[in-house]
Amino acid sequence: MNAFDFLTPQRNPKTGTGITMMLDKGMGPVTVIDLLEISGKYVDLAKFGWGTSAIHNRKMIKEKVEIYHSYDTIPYPGGTLFEIAYSNNKLEDYLNEADKLGFGAIEISDGTIDISKEEREKLVSMVKDNGYLVITEVGKKDPRKDHLLTINDRTEMVNHDIEWGADFILMEGREGGKGIGLFDEQGEVKEDELQILVKGTRVEKIIWEAPLKNQQVYFILKFGANVNLGNIPSEEITALETMRLGLRGDTMGKVNLG
Repeated sequence: MNAFDFLTPQRNPKTGTGITMMLDKGMGPVTVIDLLEISGKYVDLAKFGWGTSAIHNRKMIKEKVEIYHSYDTIPYPGGTLFEIAYSNNKLEDYLNEADKLGFGAIEISDGTIDISKEEREKLVSMVKDNGYLVITEVGKKDPRKDHLLTINDRTEMVNHDIEWGADFILMEGREGGKGIGLFDEQGEVKEDELQILVKGTRVEKIIWEAPLKNQQVYFILKFGANVNLGNIPSEEITALETMRLGLRGDTMGKVNLG
């Protein structure tokens, strides 16, 4: 039972909604345990950011992966590592190593490289056939290239990935959350573009990368407590859950918990 349990509302997410994806930028095993002891029930996915898992001791990475699983959190390596493996024709080796380490999901992205629509289809099928939860990403890391994508392009890519079996689609927001994807240079949501995307696809399949507090508040008030949010800093997991539940001034009395 939580402290002040009589004042605490409950979330009732449908299957596959209310997802919180946390960004692990290289925490040690003890830090991970401490975090999950406090906030583990609020972390659904843990991304080992970009290529961080490739520069740490293999035994430690496996230990961390096991820790995450023990708290019912699905760990997965970052999309940049996938892109490096793909670019070097090492994708089969990459998937085998991910399996040996115990990762439960794979992110398929082309944030820094180009992958054709047809090849993307094959990759989604290939990763699913290997038994992983499949997370694709829409958007480019370089703002100049990302700005070339229209909102109709993004909508089409989301629908394409859903059609070919992706479990979730990340909407690019990077770690900074400014001047990229659906965020302007100040980190505010481009509402006109968001409305087009919302009308054109299945929102429950999207994980909105929202590293900044104002973005998290916006999506919670827009879609309710059970909106899928990603790239959440580890130190902000508890704060995010209080916002989801209306236990912080930004959302108090304003949030839909259903």
